[in-house]
Amino acid sequence: MAIVAKRSIMTLYSNPSDLMSHQIRIVLAEKGVSYEVINVAEDNMPEELIDLNPYNSVPTLVDRELVLFEPGIIMEYLDERFPHPPLMPVYPVARARSRLMMHRFTKDWFSLVDQIQSGKEKEKEKARKELTDSLLSIAPVFGDNPYFLSEEFTLVDCCLGPLLWRIEDLGLAIQGRGSDEIKEYMDRLFKRDSFQASLTEQENDMMDF
Repeated sequence: MAIVAKRSIMTLYSNPSDLMSHQIRIVLAEKGVSYEVINVAEDNMPEELIDLNPYNSVPTLVDRELVLFEPGIIMEYLDERFPHPPLMPVYPVARARSRLMMHRFTKDWFSLVDQIQSGKEKEKEKARKELTDSLLSIAPVFGDNPYFLSEEFTLVDCCLGPLLWRIEDLGLAIQGRGSDEIKEYMDRLFKRDSFQASLTEQENDMMDF
Protein backbone atom coordinates (compact mmCIF):
# COMPACT_ATOMS: atom_id res chain seq x y z
CA MET A 1 0.00 0.00 0.00
CA ALA A 2 1.38 3.41 -0.99
CA ILE A 3 0.60 5.21 2.26
CA VAL A 4 3.38 6.47 4.56
CA ALA A 5 3.98 8.84 7.44
CA LYS A 6 3.13 12.44 6.58
CA ARG A 7 5.94 14.58 5.17
CA SER A 8 6.01 18.34 5.50
CA ILE A 9 6.84 19.02 1.86
CA MET A 10 6.17 17.25 -1.41
CA THR A 11 9.18 15.11 -2.32
CA LEU A 12 10.26 13.77 -5.69
CA TYR A 13 12.75 10.93 -5.99
CA SER A 14 14.29 11.62 -9.37
CA ASN A 15 17.16 10.43 -11.51
CA PRO A 16 18.72 13.62 -12.96
CA SER A 17 19.20 12.02 -16.39
CA ASP A 18 16.04 9.89 -16.51
CA LEU A 19 13.41 10.63 -19.16
CA MET A 20 10.45 9.71 -16.94
CA SER A 21 11.73 11.77 -14.00
CA HIS A 22 12.12 14.71 -16.37
CA GLN A 23 8.43 14.49 -17.29
CA ILE A 24 7.43 15.01 -13.65
CA ARG A 25 9.84 17.90 -13.17
CA ILE A 26 8.26 19.70 -16.14
CA VAL A 27 4.77 19.35 -14.66
CA LEU A 28 5.95 20.58 -11.26
CA ALA A 29 7.66 23.57 -12.87
CA GLU A 30 4.58 24.36 -14.98
CA LYS A 31 2.43 24.31 -11.85
CA GLY A 32 4.90 26.37 -9.84
CA VAL A 33 4.92 23.81 -7.03
CA SER A 34 7.51 23.95 -4.25
CA TYR A 35 9.00 20.53 -3.62
CA GLU A 36 12.10 18.75 -2.45
CA VAL A 37 14.00 16.69 -4.99
CA ILE A 38 16.10 13.71 -3.97
CA ASN A 39 18.42 12.81 -6.82
CA VAL A 40 19.18 9.11 -7.06
CA ALA A 41 21.27 6.96 -9.38
CA GLU A 42 20.21 3.56 -10.70
CA ASP A 43 23.18 1.89 -9.01
CA ASN A 44 22.73 3.71 -5.70
CA MET A 45 19.07 3.79 -4.70
CA PRO A 46 18.41 5.18 -1.18
CA GLU A 47 17.29 2.61 1.35
CA GLU A 48 14.03 4.38 2.12
CA LEU A 49 12.89 4.17 -1.51
CA ILE A 50 12.22 0.43 -1.35
CA ASP A 51 10.00 1.08 1.67
CA LEU A 52 8.05 3.66 -0.30
CA ASN A 53 7.91 1.98 -3.69
CA PRO A 54 7.79 -1.82 -4.10
CA TYR A 55 9.41 -1.46 -7.54
CA ASN A 56 12.30 0.62 -6.12
CA SER A 57 12.07 2.88 -9.16
CA VAL A 58 12.01 6.53 -10.12
CA PRO A 59 10.21 8.79 -10.44
CA THR A 60 8.53 8.37 -7.06
CA LEU A 61 6.43 11.20 -5.64
CA VAL A 62 5.62 11.56 -1.95
CA ASP A 63 2.84 14.01 -1.04
CA ARG A 64 2.05 13.85 2.68
CA GLU A 65 0.73 10.30 3.27
CA LEU A 66 0.49 9.45 -0.43
CA VAL A 67 3.18 7.77 -2.53
CA LEU A 68 2.90 7.50 -6.32
CA PHE A 69 5.34 5.72 -8.60
CA GLU A 70 4.01 5.56 -12.17
CA PRO A 71 4.77 8.62 -14.34
CA GLY A 72 1.34 8.90 -15.98
CA ILE A 73 -0.44 8.60 -12.65
CA ILE A 74 1.90 11.14 -11.05
CA MET A 75 1.36 13.68 -13.84
CA GLU A 76 -2.43 13.39 -13.74
CA TYR A 77 -2.43 13.57 -9.94
CA LEU A 78 -0.41 16.79 -10.03
CA ASP A 79 -2.75 18.26 -12.64
CA GLU A 80 -5.76 17.53 -10.44
CA ARG A 81 -4.05 18.51 -7.18
CA PHE A 82 -2.92 21.84 -8.63
CA PRO A 83 -5.59 22.75 -11.21
CA HIS A 84 -3.97 25.95 -12.54
CA PRO A 85 -2.83 26.04 -15.22
CA PRO A 86 -4.82 23.03 -16.45
CA LEU A 87 -2.75 20.54 -18.43
CA MET A 88 -5.53 18.26 -19.69
CA PRO A 89 -8.38 19.09 -22.07
CA VAL A 90 -11.80 19.86 -20.62
CA TYR A 91 -13.86 17.45 -22.72
CA PRO A 92 -13.85 13.67 -22.11
CA VAL A 93 -13.12 12.72 -25.73
CA ALA A 94 -10.10 15.03 -25.91
CA ARG A 95 -8.89 13.81 -22.52
CA ALA A 96 -9.16 10.20 -23.68
CA ARG A 97 -7.19 11.01 -26.83
CA SER A 98 -4.48 12.65 -24.73
CA ARG A 99 -4.22 9.61 -22.47
CA LEU A 100 -4.08 7.29 -25.47
CA MET A 101 -1.32 9.35 -27.06
CA MET A 102 0.76 9.28 -23.87
CA HIS A 103 0.24 5.52 -23.68
CA ARG A 104 1.48 5.16 -27.26
CA PHE A 105 4.57 7.28 -26.55
CA THR A 106 5.39 5.02 -23.62
CA LYS A 107 4.68 1.74 -25.39
CA ASP A 108 6.04 2.55 -28.86
CA TRP A 109 8.77 5.16 -28.39
CA PHE A 110 10.10 4.94 -24.85
CA SER A 111 10.62 1.21 -25.27
CA LEU A 112 12.89 2.06 -28.22
CA VAL A 113 14.77 4.54 -26.02
CA ASP A 114 15.39 1.71 -23.56
CA GLN A 115 16.83 -0.40 -26.38
CA ILE A 116 19.09 2.43 -27.52
CA GLN A 117 20.38 2.99 -24.01
CA SER A 118 20.88 -0.62 -22.94
CA GLY A 119 20.72 -2.93 -25.98
CA LYS A 120 23.47 -4.53 -28.03
CA GLU A 121 24.92 -2.47 -30.87
CA LYS A 122 22.75 -4.02 -33.62
CA GLU A 123 19.66 -3.55 -31.45
CA LYS A 124 20.62 0.06 -30.80
CA GLU A 125 20.98 0.87 -34.49
CA LYS A 126 17.69 -0.81 -35.34
CA ALA A 127 15.92 1.07 -32.53
CA ARG A 128 17.45 4.40 -33.64
CA LYS A 129 16.19 3.91 -37.18
CA GLU A 130 12.75 2.80 -36.03
CA LEU A 131 12.37 5.74 -33.65
CA THR A 132 13.63 8.26 -36.21
CA ASP A 133 11.32 6.92 -38.92
CA SER A 134 8.36 6.91 -36.55
CA LEU A 135 8.92 10.52 -35.50
CA LEU A 136 9.25 11.67 -39.11
CA SER A 137 6.16 9.72 -40.15
CA ILE A 138 3.93 11.87 -37.95
CA ALA A 139 5.78 15.13 -38.62
CA PRO A 140 2.66 16.93 -39.97
CA VAL A 141 1.04 16.56 -36.54
CA PHE A 142 3.84 18.66 -35.03
CA GLY A 143 2.99 21.51 -37.38
CA ASP A 144 -0.81 21.47 -37.08
CA ASN A 145 -0.92 23.27 -33.71
CA PRO A 146 1.48 25.17 -31.45
CA TYR A 147 1.61 22.11 -29.21
CA PHE A 148 1.02 18.40 -29.79
CA LEU A 149 -2.60 18.02 -30.97
CA SER A 150 -3.51 21.18 -29.05
CA GLU A 151 -3.48 24.95 -29.06
CA GLU A 152 -2.43 24.80 -25.40
CA PHE A 153 0.49 23.18 -23.61
CA THR A 154 -0.67 19.88 -22.04
CA LEU A 155 0.55 16.74 -20.31
CA VAL A 156 1.13 15.26 -23.76
CA ASP A 157 3.89 17.83 -24.29
CA CYS A 158 5.27 17.12 -20.80
CA CYS A 159 5.40 13.46 -21.77
CA LEU A 160 7.00 13.95 -25.19
CA GLY A 161 9.37 16.84 -24.51
CA PRO A 162 11.99 14.87 -22.55
CA LEU A 163 12.34 12.39 -25.42
CA LEU A 164 12.89 15.15 -27.97
CA TRP A 165 15.42 16.85 -25.67
CA ARG A 166 17.45 13.61 -25.77
CA ILE A 167 17.53 13.27 -29.56
CA GLU A 168 21.21 14.18 -29.86
CA ASP A 169 22.16 12.15 -26.80
CA LEU A 170 20.40 9.11 -28.28
CA GLY A 171 22.24 9.50 -31.58
CA LEU A 172 19.15 10.29 -33.66
CA ALA A 173 19.41 12.33 -36.86
CA ILE A 174 16.12 14.14 -37.57
CA GLN A 175 16.65 15.17 -41.18
CA GLY A 176 14.78 15.42 -44.45
CA ARG A 177 11.06 15.64 -45.06
CA GLY A 178 9.16 16.52 -41.89
CA SER A 179 12.21 17.54 -39.89
CA ASP A 180 11.35 21.26 -39.98
CA GLU A 181 7.97 20.71 -38.30
CA ILE A 182 9.56 18.63 -35.54
CA LYS A 183 12.38 21.11 -34.94
CA GLU A 184 9.99 24.07 -34.83
CA TYR A 185 7.84 22.23 -32.27
CA MET A 186 10.96 21.44 -30.24
CA ASP A 187 11.97 25.10 -30.32
CA ARG A 188 8.57 26.22 -28.99
CA LEU A 189 8.66 23.58 -26.28
CA PHE A 190 12.23 24.11 -25.12
CA LYS A 191 11.81 27.90 -24.85
CA ARG A 192 9.10 27.56 -22.21
CA ASP A 193 10.21 28.74 -18.79
CA SER A 194 8.89 25.56 -17.20
CA PHE A 195 10.93 23.38 -19.53
CA GLN A 196 14.13 25.29 -18.86
CA ALA A 197 13.46 25.21 -15.11
CA SER A 198 13.00 21.44 -15.23
CA LEU A 199 16.46 20.70 -16.61
CA THR A 200 19.14 19.20 -14.42
CA GLU A 201 22.86 19.78 -14.92
CA GLN A 202 23.13 16.40 -16.64
CA GLU A 203 20.22 17.20 -18.96
CA ASN A 204 21.66 20.59 -19.86
CA ASP A 205 24.69 18.74 -21.20
CA MET A 206 22.53 16.57 -23.48
CA MET A 207 21.69 19.31 -25.97
CA ASP A 208 23.19 22.61 -27.07
CA PHE A 209 20.12 24.85 -26.97
